Amino acid sequence: MCGRFARYTPISELAWRYFDLKLEGVPDTGRYNISPGVEIEAFRAAEEGGSVFQPMYWGFRHHRVMDGPTPINARAETIATSPYFRDAFAHRRCLIPADGWYEWQATGNGKQPYYVTLAEDAPQDVLFLAGIWEPMAVDDACCAIITEPAAQPLAHIHERQPLVLDADCRHDWLDPALTDRAAIRQHTRRLAPEALRAWPISTRVNRPFEDDADLLNAIG
Repeated sequence: MCGRFARYTPISELAWRYFDLKLEGVPDTGRYNISPGVEIEAFRAAEEGGSVFQPMYWGFRHHRVMDGPTPINARAETIATSPYFRDAFAHRRCLIPADGWYEWQATGNGKQPYYVTLAEDAPQDVLFLAGIWEPMAVDDACCAIITEPAAQPLAHIHERQPLVLDADCRHDWLDPALTDRAAIRQHTRRLAPEALRAWPISTRVNRPFEDDADLLNAIG
């Protein structure tokens, strides 16, 4: 799953380098312990073409459901057929930039947190987590991060992981003209598992109010 992540590369820098967007008045403060139920940074297709920056509430609710579940993740295996997610998957995909995410490994002494991030020789310098979004009130939106079975290098930590996309296919992923599952799969691709690395970190990350760069420090 993906229930916590970090984004400390300035969002204005990412917007400019990857989407040709100049953002003004956007807080670039690093966020080292982003939890569900808060506003997160995302990019989606713009109505007039191209891409747009869109803060979104992390917790998805279908616009036709007044009082229902707000899942933070959607499974890649069923997202195209799920009544709750399929319309958003076909028409409203988004990208959530991250520098890394956290997973917890079950051990005999409790759960050990790990930080997963890009390897030094990765072909890109940011993680793009695949997501879907839904409109809420005027100018507001909510989203969920898509997850899939963990790649072999990470499977010993947790059985699932976020769907991380190769940055080169970012515009195809957001393209609203791609609505069929087969077409979407044909034009987008995952980041190679070898581009990721992980290490154990302090259980201090378990407390959502802890939010500083020291959370990323390896232990052991």
